[in-house]
Amino acid sequence: MARTLLDDLQQTKPFGSLHEEALLNIVRTSATMLDAMDELLKSRGITNTQYNVLRILRGAEPVGLCRNELRDRLVNRMPDVTRLLDRMEEAGLVARTRDNEDRRMVTTRITAAGRRLVDELDEPVRQFQDERVGHMTDAQLQTLVDLLTLARARS
Repeated sequence: MARTLLDDLQQTKPFGSLHEEALLNIVRTSATMLDAMDELLKSRGITNTQYNVLRILRGAEPVGLCRNELRDRLVNRMPDVTRLLDRMEEAGLVARTRDNEDRRMVTTRITAAGRRLVDELDEPVRQFQDERVGHMTDAQLQTLVDLLTLARARS
């Protein structure tokens, strides 16, 4: 049987409400999943957010995206996408081009090196997903997806 959140937190008193327990479970689960994913990606020299950017830009090939479109598609909100893209451009993972007609418009595209990196991560990430939720049935996974979608509906 899986450990409860009370066990994980080594807490002896019950939660104040089922609402509290549910929300803390979401937060704890997210943190543990992100920490484990960080470890996987650290070996490739990138962060979760950088990986997310590469996945998004791979999906937007060959057109690319402007900074705001990219920001809006990120799984985790990030206040300073420009600096993130600066670092990724310096690492050779993305390239940005300014529009000739509207100089304010800058399009970001994944580079060949960025594409190779994200492609190489497909299998390790798939294995990671299998390790984390592969023990659940398709019906359980769909229920989880539906419940988390419902929980975000008020956000």
